[in-house]
Order: sequence, then structure tokens, then C-alpha cells
Amino acid sequence: MATAYDALHAHLRATSLLGSTAALLAWDQETQMPHGAGDRRAEQLAQLAELQHQRMVDARVADWLAACESDPRVQQDADRHANVREWRRDHTRATRLPGRLVAELAEVESKAQQAWASARAKDSFHQFRPWLERMVALQQQKADCLKTSGQARWDALADLYEPGMNAADLRALFAPLRTALVALRDKLRGGARPDDRFARQPIDESKQEAFVRAVLAAMGFDPARGRLDRSAHPFCTRVGADVRLTTRFRPDAVLDALGSTMHEGGHGLYEQGLEDTHFGTPLGEAVSLGIHESQSRLWENHVGRSAAFWRWCLPVAQKQLGTFADATADDLFRAVNVVKPSLIRVEADEATYDLHVMVRFELEQQLIDGQLGVANLPGEWNRLYRDYLGIAVPDDKHGCLQDVHWSCGLFGYFPTYTLGNLYAAQFTAAADKALGGLAALVERGQFATLREWLRRQIHRHGRRHSPAELCRLVTGAPLSPAPFLQHLEQKLAAVYRL
Repeated sequence: MATAYDALHAHLRATSLLGSTAALLAWDQETQMPHGAGDRRAEQLAQLAELQHQRMVDARVADWLAACESDPRVQQDADRHANVREWRRDHTRATRLPGRLVAELAEVESKAQQAWASARAKDSFHQFRPWLERMVALQQQKADCLKTSGQARWDALADLYEPGMNAADLRALFAPLRTALVALRDKLRGGARPDDRFARQPIDESKQEAFVRAVLAAMGFDPARGRLDRSAHPFCTRVGADVRLTTRFRPDAVLDALGSTMHEGGHGLYEQGLEDTHFGTPLGEAVSLGIHESQSRLWENHVGRSAAFWRWCLPVAQKQLGTFADATADDLFRAVNVVKPSLIRVEADEATYDLHVMVRFELEQQLIDGQLGVANLPGEWNRLYRDYLGIAVPDDKHGCLQDVHWSCGLFGYFPTYTLGNLYAAQFTAAADKALGGLAALVERGQFATLREWLRRQIHRHGRRHSPAELCRLVTGAPLSPAPFLQHLEQKLAAVYRL
């Protein structure tokens, strides 16, 4: 006879198959779906979300969990114990949410995302406003269902993406980080600003695509278990046994295309590094969005913006792009590390990127707590950009309409980007020490050594450890901004000849 664990495993694995089907539909919505199919797609996603939720709150799940928790054989098996612990967490959260709310959220997220894309193209916040108002109201309902006694709404939502994360801890982390980043930006004004004009020359998008595909292949992304496409906002999603990446191209922004592709490629390597034998269990899932983001930022910034990378990559770029004939590796290294406050988060340099995140962190707390009305969002967004980055926002397309996240209901998500930056720096320092020097490996294009180290140390664990536990296991220390700031200071001193 099947044990309670076997029954629970089979039931939730089938639930994961529904989730991977929904992921495929969501990927298609952003890459291939005809414009006129949006309403029906929203119904499909809502139906799948409701079915997944019904399976998770099935009364048998509670019985199976209780039986597993009292079974010594399960508790003494490290893998099964970890899965049951995390399934209990997922089940507790699911039982707090009404099925009707889960279905409504999925449908509105799909429709709001399509409305956002249209509104952004037209630079019309007025068009998107009613959808965002509805989404905020639904997220407030969701938070009220999820939050525990004394817990703030935003904290309840943030815990979905980074277990244990809360606004108070983030404020304590962000305040000194902001001070240090602003001071670094001011210090760089006394240096020699790199000339990056040559990197903005128009390049045919087909050549750009061949270039980024060559780099992605060198990183070790497996095309037999994944693919690269285009979308308005680059993303990565796992569809069962394969991983879908997207990037974007502009004629005069080849370095942006490269950064976006390496960023999403880092996410993709994490997903491909999860052990497929654990599919349908927590051990086959990423532990948190902060850890996930650490993998994308590590490849984008610590590899892709390093001097060693460009000593390897310059010949690849010259071959694939047919340009940069007169550029040196040092020219490209300095060009890709120019520090300049900008409007768009995904195009920001390392020294100002986290200031973009802090703006969103402040605003979404106010939206969820009801302190800021959606109608007043553009004005408050523009004010914070003046305060944090010292720049004026010319229009909503380059302001509060630039990100897809809020249309998708991802409130509480943005701070994981900064946590990812901090984790990435700490993981890179640990890898550098363990592997006897990353620069030499990267300069030779030996990315497999780093990739396999990350798989052993981070990817294969799934949700076995909490983010904080994983950080200590990999680096021997709790998360700290010090390695990140040290990384920036050292690199930018070389870039700006300080």
C-alpha cells in the first residue's frame, strides 16, 4: 500500500504539472499570443489557478501532512522531511486564501498585464489606472488573508517571495546602503568618465541576437532544455522540464541586450540546475526570489561587467557583430561600467540600480497600506526619482509605467533585487576563494567551473535551506552589504582611474 508520503507526493506532483501548464500559457501570452486572444487566455489562467488551489486545500492534503509529520521514517529521511516541512508552509498559506480570490487574481493579473503593455506603449497612465486600482485592492485582500497577528500587509506579501523578509529589516539595510551608494556616486565625479559612445552605434538586431546567443551558450545554458525569445520586458520562466528566457533588442543598445540576456541566463542556469528528480516537490524549486536574483546578477555583473570577461568576449563580439574593430577589452570593460543616474531600472548601472529598487519599495508599501492612492502614484514616483537619483521623469512611460511587476500582482517582490545584489557579491567572493581565482577562469572562457560550483553549492538544494541558512552554508557568514560595496569600490576605482 502507498504511504501517506507517496500519496501526498503524487497529488502535489500532479498539481505542479498544472502549474507548469499555466507557466506555458503565461510565456505564450508574452511572446507569441495574438492580441485578440487576451480575454480567453485570462479565463484559462484563472481556471488553472483555481484548480491548483483546490488541489492544495484538498482535505486529504491536511491528513497526509499530519501522517507524514508523525511518521518517524519520513522525519528521519532528510529529503522527505524537508519536503513535508515546505509543503506544510505552502498548505497553510493556501488554506488562508479563498478559491474565488485566487481565480480572480489570476484573471485580473492576465488582463492587467495586457492593459499595462498597451498603456505603456501609448504613455497613458490614465488607461492603466483602473486596472492598477483593482490590482491593489485585490492584493490588499490577499494580504489580509495571509497576514498573521500583528503582521503588516506588505510583510505578508513580501514573505511569498523571500521567506522571513519584512519592511523593518529592509529599511535598516537600505538606509546605510543608500548613503554609501550616493557617496560612491559623488566620489566618481572626480574620476575620468569612460567614453562609451562607440558602444551605442547602431547594430543590426539579427547580429545582436547571434552575439548574445553565443555568450549564452558559453555560459552553459542548455538549448535542449530551454529557449530564448523576445518580449517587451525580459523574463525567465520554467515550464516543466524546460526553461524559457526572453530578452530584447534596440539597434543602439547592444550592451543592454547582452546584460539582459546574461541576467535571464543566470536565472535559467539556476532553474536548469535544480534536480529534475525532485520535480513536483520543494526540493525541485528555487528557495527564494532573492537567491534567484543573486544568480542573475552574478552572471550579469560579476561576470559580464568584469575586465576578465571582456578579455574573453571582445573577439566573440567582433566576430558576431562585425564591429568594435578599434576597441580594446579595457574600452568595453569601462563602457559597460559607466555610472550615470538613469530613468529605467533594467538599464541602470550597478552603483545606482538599488536606488531604483528603493523607490519602488517605498511606493508599494504606501499603496498596499492605503497611504497612497493610485491616482497620485505618478507624482510621487517623480518626486522620489528627484530625491533618490536627482533626475526629472519626462513621462509615465519612463516613470511609473516602466515595470510590468505591479500589473502582475508582484507586490513585495522588488526588494529581492537588492537582496540578490548583496547575495551575488557574497557568493562571488566565496567562489573566488574556493576556485582559486575567478578572473583567470573567466578570461579563458571556462564558465563551466563557476556554473558547476553554483550548482553544487546553491542550485541542487532547492528549498532544503532557508535563504539565510544557505548564505551561511555557502559563505560562512550572514548576509552583509560589505562584499557588495567592496566589489563596487574596487571595480569602479579601476573604471574611473581613481
